[in-house]
Amino acid sequence: MKALIIEDEILASRHLKQILAEVGDIDVIDTLESIAETIEWFGRNTQPDIVFMDIHLADGISFEIFNHVSITCPIIFTTAYDEYALRAFKVNSVDYLLKPVEASDINAALNKLKTLSENGSIKTTLTGLMDFFRRGQKYKTHFLIPAKGDKLIPVRVTDIACFFIDTGIVKAITFDDRSYRIDNTLDEISDMLDPDNFFRANRQYIISREAVKDVYFWFSGRLSLNLKVDTPEKVVLSKARVPEFKSWFSGKGQ
Repeated sequence: MKALIIEDEILASRHLKQILAEVGDIDVIDTLESIAETIEWFGRNTQPDIVFMDIHLADGISFEIFNHVSITCPIIFTTAYDEYALRAFKVNSVDYLLKPVEASDINAALNKLKTLSENGSIKTTLTGLMDFFRRGQKYKTHFLIPAKGDKLIPVRVTDIACFFIDTGIVKAITFDDRSYRIDNTLDEISDMLDPDNFFRANRQYIISREAVKDVYFWFSGRLSLNLKVDTPEKVVLSKARVPEFKSWFSGKGQ
């Protein structure tokens, strides 16, 4: 059985490899540490027989992987989540390994996944588990940005000053003046972001509170926002949006 380990903790990864060697008949073909690395790996390799996947990885929650690649082989998750989250695994009938992993845990998980494979319920249970954790982590913390070639760049949401539409293309500008293309609509991005930190200024812009440099009164009761990064055009708030912006910026919520 060919196994792939996705784990960003070196000691945990080594321990799991040792346990799999003890169980026998499991060949670890590779060990990956991040979402970006995993997406690239599945784009270049055939599916393994099984995947052991940690939930927290170096560049975010591992369920982000399934938005980019199709993993059809069985998956056993490793986790250090609390009892409440572990109940979600049980309800969704997807097995997990609570760290530190033991050989008996591996054997029990393999037997359970064999049963799930035989009755065809793996896909359904995985979907339920993904939904649970997406509800638990409501807002995005990272974006994976396609770059030249087969590369994906993780960008933290806290590093982004604004999102905007430029000639029909949605882009993000970071505080160090890097520009990235985003494969989502501005409406979709607005739903992904914490409204305490980001504000939909108009149809073209979503801005971070930390990006606001100063504010000027504009024509007809509007406001013009100067950001700490260069933008293709002025960020102008309509008169109707001004009270909401002031409330948001002062931290009173939207």
